Amino acid sequence: MIKYRQILAEDLSRFGGNNHSTLINKKLFYEVKNMNEKLLDQAIIFATNAHSGAFRKNSKLPYIVHPLETVAIVSSMTDDIEILAAAVLHDVIEDTPATKEQLFEKFGERVTSLVCAESEEKQNDKPREDTWKQRKQETLDALKTESDIAVKMIILGDKLSNVRSMYAEYGKIGDQLWERFNQKDKKEHAWYYNGIANAVRELSDFTAWREYTSLLDKIFEI
Repeated sequence: MIKYRQILAEDLSRFGGNNHSTLINKKLFYEVKNMNEKLLDQAIIFATNAHSGAFRKNSKLPYIVHPLETVAIVSSMTDDIEILAAAVLHDVIEDTPATKEQLFEKFGERVTSLVCAESEEKQNDKPREDTWKQRKQETLDALKTESDIAVKMIILGDKLSNVRSMYAEYGKIGDQLWERFNQKDKKEHAWYYNGIANAVRELSDFTAWREYTSLLDKIFEI
């Protein structure tokens, strides 16, 4: 920021100190643009470190591949850097030791709020398979009253990434796929993922939503 002020001062003196509003606006635009780009870079680094050593379920694929795919999908719907930062960070509170306080300090209120909206309520005193239906119902219920389109974009990116992976594995092993999950009942997965499709239907003009529903039809043979 100090460097920016020095450059601005030099430019102002060059123009004799008159009629500077256009110049100032241009400088502020590039400063904000640069800060936003750094925010996304920092989010990617933070997520990579937070998920370090973790792998996708029943896979040797580093877990960070999923958040990166999620943000790529979300970027097909928006270029809002804070939404993209939240997309790449969407699992850090739920699945890593990272805290809301850490996110707030580093990325601000909006990014933290979006990540929290994507995080399931942990019930560490119970096996995850016992709380699966309750957690998924809570997600669907929250989406029904959600007014922030950013939240829906991120969850669509998240679930499309999941469904792409499921479709690839389903083509190899068929219904044995469901044995890998906490919830073993294919019909329950169909209920949840189709519920997501309906909850984010306002995104149906985007290619991501159409790909998502097409893959659901193939996996669940609707």
